[in-house]
Formats: sequence, structure tokens, C-alpha cells
Amino acid sequence: MNIVILSRNPNLYSTERLIEEGEKRGHKIEIIDPLKCDIIIEKEKPTIFYKDRYLDYVDAVIPRIGASITFYGCAVVRQFEMMGVFTIATSDAIQRSRDKLRSLQRLSKAGIGMPKTVFTNYSRDVEEVIEHVGGVPVIIKLLEGTQGLGVVLAETKNAAESVLEAFNGLEARVIVQEFIGEAKGADIRALIVDGQVVGAMKRQGKEGEFRSNLHRGGTADIIKLNEAELRLAMNASKVLKLPVCGVDMLQSARGPLLLEVNSTPGLEGIEAATGKNIAKNIITYIERNRRL
Repeated sequence: MNIVILSRNPNLYSTERLIEEGEKRGHKIEIIDPLKCDIIIEKEKPTIFYKDRYLDYVDAVIPRIGASITFYGCAVVRQFEMMGVFTIATSDAIQRSRDKLRSLQRLSKAGIGMPKTVFTNYSRDVEEVIEHVGGVPVIIKLLEGTQGLGVVLAETKNAAESVLEAFNGLEARVIVQEFIGEAKGADIRALIVDGQVVGAMKRQGKEGEFRSNLHRGGTADIIKLNEAELRLAMNASKVLKLPVCGVDMLQSARGPLLLEVNSTPGLEGIEAATGKNIAKNIITYIERNRRL
């Protein structure tokens, strides 16, 4: 098969591993920068032009679309869909997952547990917002934040007020969530391929850090999920129609609580922690579905 990885950085661990596993299985793997693609819209003949050629020979696409290029990246993925090319994540599903508020609304309606969350239109009534999520401390998150950026722990009412005023002044959209103290700065990342959990790790934030992101110095170890955690991860994948994704959750006194679903999960941390060949799982998933 001719498989395209949509990525702006061919040197990333995840991209390199997908190339390695794809080539091992006899496929031709090509890295294409989505921002350098021209989308050609014509009656009954949607095409993509890249550098010096038309991409009319592609069998499957692996989107590795960064948050900063979601709009154009998803337009390129959508064009491949119009051309009948298989993709492991559709443009609509990527956009749903990138909108934290929209995805939480859909997931909560589906009965998936999550921390109490409030979204307001630049409300200055901070006290009421805090009461809705059970009081301080609270977590304040930018709707567009990634890798722990734009996430603040406000331990007092005054701190929450200051942070919200700052974000309001920047006209930045935020959500306010209850702080799950019993998680103790740790979360769980479950990696889903073809709707099934193929690996899971527990990420622990460094001393004094409430965010567990590996990019912020956290550590990760393999973990075996219990039935409730498995069910939450697979249900979240199904609700957002993302057969390949990373599902982040917290362990709480009332069971697992969903944090977010990542449509472009990194492979380095999960492969290192679990010792599992996640990249191979993704390539074999493409093989199974491309033949359908």
C-alpha cells in the first residue's frame, strides 16, 4: 500500500516508528506536510497537489495534525476522504476532539464520568462558578491547550479570580473543573487501536506538579486497567468516532473520570512504558480496513 503520514516533522518519534513498522510490512510510506498541500476542488474530481505531483495514488492516510494547524490539516484530511482514501481519523472526528467543550458535552450525554465542569461566557461571578464545581481548589483550562499548556491550578478563590480575569482580558475561552485531589498528580493514558485498548500507562507528575504530562517532566509506568477504566476508554473512543486515539482519565473515589481524548496520541511514552509495539498495531489496523 501507499500510506501517507500527514506530519510537519518527519523526525518525531511517532512518525519514525510508523515509517519503520510500515516499511517492515512492505508498504511505501511517505511523509507529507499538510500545509504544503493544494486542495483542488472540481466536479467529481477532488484532488490534492503536493510539490510536483497529484496525490491520486494514496491508499491510506495517518493524520498527525498538530493543534495549531487543525483547520487546514483537517481540510486536507477531508479532501483525502472525498477521494475515497482510508484515514485512521476522519476530519470531523479530529475537529470534535480538539474542541474540549464540544467533546465533553458529547461524552457527558453518553454517560461517561468526568470531573464537574463549568463553561461560561466570560463570567465575572467567580464565586458562583467555583460553587458549581464544588469549591476550591479548581482547575482552569484553555479550550485550545495541549500538553499541559494553558492549565492552571487555582487553590484559592482569589487565585481563581485572578486567573479568570487574566484569561477574560485576553478573550481566551476557558473551562473550570473540579480538582480531583485523590488522583495525587497522576493520570492514566489508554491507547486505543480499532476501538480496543492496546496499551495503558500511569503518568505521575513530578514533585510539586499537578500536571502529569511527560513533556513537563512526569514519569510513566505500565498499568493494567480495571473493567471500569477499560469500559470508559473504549466508550470514549466510540462516542467521538476515533478508532485510534489516546484517552486520558483520572482515578477517583467515584471511579475513573475522563479528562480528554487525543486524536493524535504520541507513541514514545506509551511504547517505552508498556514495551508494546503500538506502531505495528496501527499499521495492521490500516491493513485490515483497507482490504474491506
